[in-house]
Amino acid sequence: MKRLERTSISAVAVWLALCSESGIAQKAALPGADARQKEVLRIAQEVRKRIVSLPEFGVFDNLTFGIKENTVILRGLASRPILKSSAENVVKKIEGVENVDNQIEVLPLSPNDDRIRASVYVSIYGYAPLQRYTSNRGGGRTGMSVARAAGGITNDPPMGFHAIHIIVKNGNVTLTGVVDNDGDLAMAEMRANSVSGVFSVENELQVAGKPKKPPR
Repeated sequence: MKRLERTSISAVAVWLALCSESGIAQKAALPGADARQKEVLRIAQEVRKRIVSLPEFGVFDNLTFGIKENTVILRGLASRPILKSSAENVVKKIEGVENVDNQIEVLPLSPNDDRIRASVYVSIYGYAPLQRYTSNRGGGRTGMSVARAAGGITNDPPMGFHAIHIIVKNGNVTLTGVVDNDGDLAMAEMRANSVSGVFSVENELQVAGKPKKPPR
């Protein structure tokens, strides 16, 4: 049975790290790598590119994918249903992809989770030492417009690049992405834990250049 190749797309650096660990990039770079290995790498690169380019993909989402033969398996957590359908639609148009197995979980609609997303976002990205991890300069509070406050941050998420993704499910927070050092990793977790109403924080952030942490 062929090995399932898996990679993450919550941030470019995460994808590169997991791509390397899964063997996709390493195999394709080896002298004599066969055409199939190179084709898997091409498809993986295209899947990542298309999904991170979706306007529906943002700071409150975390998607992963696998490639098995000519099927792309989409997994992860989406804060809005539109991301699940949009991801499938763009991936199935990639040359060489015959099937898409869409296993993306849409997070439950919850006013409390919506509030927690907004509060954790402000706590992390409104903290000066962590602001370099987003293209939204000026602190997280600048994204809390009247319209966003009225409609909810989940349906109107902050735009731009975010190296730290904030996943909220039933009051539980998971942080994913890549940071520069252990201090920023710990600080992001501390800032998330400081938000009222957060039941737990699972810190899955990676430090750039370090091996991927084993599951707890």
